Order: sequence, then structure tokens, then C-alpha cells
Amino acid sequence: MSSNASIAIRSKGFAKTLRTDRWWLYPGLVVFGLTSFLIYGFWSAWQADFYWYSAGQVGFGGYLAPFYSPLLFIKEGVAGAAPIEHALFGTWPTWWPSWIPPSPSLLILAIPGIFRFTCYYYRKAYYRAFTGTPPACAVGALPRKRKSGYKGETGLMLVQNLHRYAMYFAMLYILVFFYDAYLSFFRGGEFGVGVGSILLLGNPILLACYSFGCHSIRHLLSGSRDCYSCSMSGNIAHKNGKIVGWLNKRHELFAWLSLVWIMIADFYIRMVSMGYITDLNTWG
Repeated sequence: MSSNASIAIRSKGFAKTLRTDRWWLYPGLVVFGLTSFLIYGFWSAWQADFYWYSAGQVGFGGYLAPFYSPLLFIKEGVAGAAPIEHALFGTWPTWWPSWIPPSPSLLILAIPGIFRFTCYYYRKAYYRAFTGTPPACAVGALPRKRKSGYKGETGLMLVQNLHRYAMYFAMLYILVFFYDAYLSFFRGGEFGVGVGSILLLGNPILLACYSFGCHSIRHLLSGSRDCYSCSMSGNIAHKNGKIVGWLNKRHELFAWLSLVWIMIADFYIRMVSMGYITDLNTWG
């Protein structure tokens, strides 16, 4: 079948195609995965409680749910809240609207949210899955008003340009999550290992693999060049770019692994804090 015939089939409407495979499976899984994450993330952030666990022991160490890190402010007297000394700026501010729960999570989710929303991989994923532009290769797209020529991501989609700036702040989150993982290996100042510790350690590792495989990071490490052979330093830029090449090739894999892992870690700590799950650990 010629490419002209394929184009003719796709032009007949949404999801029209000559493909006989399960092309709809991938965009369907993307819709399910991202929707589930958004629902859980909003639900978790709105709870404002049970985001910390230290088995009632006073002193250094404990589990902090990733969706609530870093803790800018802490509302005292909330069930399952972290000790006030973990707050970067102290007690909960008085200017916070009374109709919004005093959730530390609501203060810090914008940056990681923007970083993922504007990620080059996630753009492809949700453009296809949620907007059908197109839903898969050689498959008819949703009808839309045609414009003359390709104008790139204009209008509302200019927000995608924030990715290169959110990237720097996302690097800080990796350091914060590694510190949270460090805390999780202590209970009352005593070193140990628990299921929560393993989950919290895996979180920044996977996030780092995802973040350092970012296209913007690769461009930065390769000297911010689009052409390796355009100068004498092109060979050096090429070598620097290869540092993140392995991660970049697996950017999609780590995007999903880090997304699912942080949700599991957050949910696990919440369930442990509420007493629904007993954390297996070496502290006894």
C-alpha cells in the first residue's frame, strides 16, 4: 500500500488507519497512567496529614512522603505530621486561605509538575493520548482548524519553554529526596533498614536517571550546541553529550518508572503512618 493511500485513509477521520495491530494500546495506557497519577497526586496533596512516620520515636530519622517534600511549613497538631523542626520556614503561615487544607504538598508541587508536564517525552505522550495529534503513527488525528504552515508550540503551548528553567529546580529536588532517603535509614537516631527506606532511596535514584536523561540536560552538557563539528571544541562537546546518551535513550522508561515509584512510595508511607501497613524493618 502506498503512502498516498495511507494518507487518504487517515484523512477520513479520527482513528482511521490501515494498521491492523493494537495501535490504541499505548495511548490508552498513557491516558490510564497519567490520569491515575494526577488523581492520586491531587488526593494525596489535599489530605494534609499522615505524611510522616517515625514509629513514635523522638530523635533523628523517619519516613517523609515524597509528595510532601521539601517541607516549607508545618501545621502543628495535624495527625501524622512531621516534627516542626523539619520545616524550613517554621509553623504554618496565617495568610493561608481557610478553605484550603494546610498541606505542605500544595506549596511545592508546581515545580516538579511543570518539569514533567513540559518534558519532551511527556509532550509526545499526552499529545497523542489526550489530544489525538495523532494518537499513533499512520492513524487519523482529531479534526482541528488547519493553519498555514507549521508554527511550532505557540499560544498556550508557549508554557513548554519553561522546561529548560524548571530543569534546574528539579535538580534540587533530587538532592532533597536523597536527604529524605538518608533520614529514612534512621529511627530515633539508630541506623536501620526498612521497606520505606528502600522505597525512599529508589525514588531519587530513578528521578535522577529520568532527569539526567532529559534532552535539555544533554544539550547543556554538550556545550549548548546543535552542531558538534562546527568548531574545534565539537569533539569535546560530543564526548560530554555521550555521558547522558545512555540515559537519554531510556528517557521514556525512567519517566514512567520514576512516576510510578514515587506514587507507590508516597502511598506506602501514608498507609504506614495511618497504621494500615506494618513496615518491615531492622528496628523491630
